[in-house]
Amino acid sequence: MVAGDPGTDTGARKASGGPGPRQAWSGLPWPVRSAVLWSACLVVIVAGLYLLGKIAVLLAPLAIALAATLFLTALLDPVLLLLRRLRLPAALAALLTVLLLLGILVGVGALVWNLTASQFDQLSQQLTQGLERSRDFVTSSLPVTDAQLDDLVDQARQAAGSGSVDPIAGARTATEVLGSALLALVLLFFLLKDGRSMWHWVLSRMTGPNRQVVAESGRAGWQTLGAYSRGTMLIAAIDAIGIGVALVVLRVPLALPLALITFLGGFVPIIGATVAGAVAVLVALAANGPTTALLTLAAVVAVQQIEGNLLEPLVMKRQVRLHPAVILVAVTAGTLIAGIAGAFVSVPITAVLWRVIDTIQSHRTTPAGPTPAPAG
Repeated sequence: MVAGDPGTDTGARKASGGPGPRQAWSGLPWPVRSAVLWSACLVVIVAGLYLLGKIAVLLAPLAIALAATLFLTALLDPVLLLLRRLRLPAALAALLTVLLLLGILVGVGALVWNLTASQFDQLSQQLTQGLERSRDFVTSSLPVTDAQLDDLVDQARQAAGSGSVDPIAGARTATEVLGSALLALVLLFFLLKDGRSMWHWVLSRMTGPNRQVVAESGRAGWQTLGAYSRGTMLIAAIDAIGIGVALVVLRVPLALPLALITFLGGFVPIIGATVAGAVAVLVALAANGPTTALLTLAAVVAVQQIEGNLLEPLVMKRQVRLHPAVILVAVTAGTLIAGIAGAFVSVPITAVLWRVIDTIQSHRTTPAGPTPAPAG
């Protein structure tokens, strides 16, 4: 036989002691092959997401500014469209939209500060008293000693990274926050002014069926982000008003600061509302005793149940809503990767990615036909 003859290769493989890799792979049962392929794909996806998360952490001020800009742009897009319908130039409409946002933020911030600045110290004292009462209840009704509870608290503080305050690190953090806010405002103006023309430029560089897929998936993702931002703000405001009214009726002190905490917590689904409700119950326990605390807990649960079962299906579109398990996983992953900022942006990112992937998948499963021109 000559070199390269199949018989020679087969004989060489037999002499080497076993079949080749292709024959060994074909000999595996199909569940094993499927499991190997899916596991490899999952490893690649997780590694890519982990790498992106690490890059976002390294570029934290820029990542936070971009996330805030996209969120605010989707939130304010209807205002911009209304001004454009009034025949205002794009630059003037974008500038007025940004000024409107600044006016609302400054006005609400000044009002809340004037009404609650003197109460934040009292809020801290009430929380401390509530924790002390909770501690007494735990040690008196459960087989837990004071020393064991102190050890648990110390471990929680160490896990949270609490320690001595570093003034240099604090100044650096304040500078990064201020720089991110200014960058977000500048980017917000340019996205409101030129965002659509930028998107059209991206689409003009594509040809064939890919252009239609990118156009529809981008449109679906943008609509999802806009619906999520506006729906989340509306639901958070309704939660804050409902719980604030309940606190006023029950004569719980610091109702306005607690309503503000509830509003901010509404932007972190499930976990934020739970933490805000726990703070309200602790303050009620410290100020008015266990009866008022139980009534406050009942009011918080009632408002959250009405919000979750009635308001959210009406306010949020069906394609925006995610399963609670997915939300918990997304919030936890975002918190582990980027802290509080990651908790805020994890759910909208997950919702947008899901809509984009779903749109692309629907195109792949739809029979091919004539490709229409993408809408503007």
